Amino acid sequence: MVAFFNSFVTYLIIFVVSIICVTIAVKLGVAWRKSSDAKKATASVSETSETSEK
Repeated sequence: MVAFFNSFVTYLIIFVVSIICVTIAVKLGVAWRKSSDAKKATASVSETSETSEK
């Protein structure tokens, strides 16, 4: 019974750590994507304003 409990706790810890890693990866991906989109929007706005000034 103790061996089963130890195995169960080990796999539970691995599962929790995996979920934490996936959550961090998703949050970083969303942040990087928003940053990339903001840079593209800023570049697009400045490019449009330069074109309209000419």
